[in-house]
Amino acid sequence: MTEWDDRLPVVRDLEELVSAFRRAGEEDLYVRWSRGPDADLCSGEESRDGLTGMPLPGLSANSLARQPWWRGRSLRLWLARRLHDYQHLRERGGPGVRPWLLRGREIARGPDNEPLIVDAEPLAWIEDAVMHEARRLVEREAPADWGSMDRQS
Repeated sequence: MTEWDDRLPVVRDLEELVSAFRRAGEEDLYVRWSRGPDADLCSGEESRDGLTGMPLPGLSANSLARQPWWRGRSLRLWLARRLHDYQHLRERGGPGVRPWLLRGREIARGPDNEPLIVDAEPLAWIEDAVMHEARRLVEREAPADWGSMDRQS
């Protein structure tokens, strides 16, 4: 157990994620796939490019910000999509990698055009049940060929 394991709440379903998003006033929240805030904040909020190993000036994260083109469609489906799109990062990251919710300041963009975040404020862990629920919702609502952002798939 780390310091954050004890202190962070856990998002247990998509409705809790929707509530957290709304409480943030639709301020940009991010999901980070890693071994957690302790490891990330001890690294000096630095990620590495997976291809070159080059240090990046912030933590790679995925934005949950709802885009204007989504219009009045379901916020629940939007957030499910954002989790589903990047679920492969957990498998690629290896043992101990899991998603967590954070707020922060975008300082740059990484090689895959992902936001690089500094001044990270951990908000919550995202439980596996949320990922399963997101996958089910996307499979039910989306076209059959809507896959994740995994380049290897």
